[in-house]
Amino acid sequence: MKQNSARITWKEEELQKLLRDIMGDIHERCVEYGRTDDDYVDYVKGANIAGFIKVADAMIAYGAV
Repeated sequence: MKQNSARITWKEEELQKLLRDIMGDIHERCVEYGRTDDDYVDYVKGANIAGFIKVADAMIAYGAV
């Protein structure tokens, strides 16, 4: 089974673990940045802030800022 343009193949178990880890990390960042004072999690806000921070960190790492 080919999964990407690099033609890397994974076993089903490896792929499921990889996807589970990725989605878990996304969830953690959404909760971290999207939690409100009343303990509600605004996933849209959390995802937007997490995405902004990821791009900003990459720009800093590459010396663009």
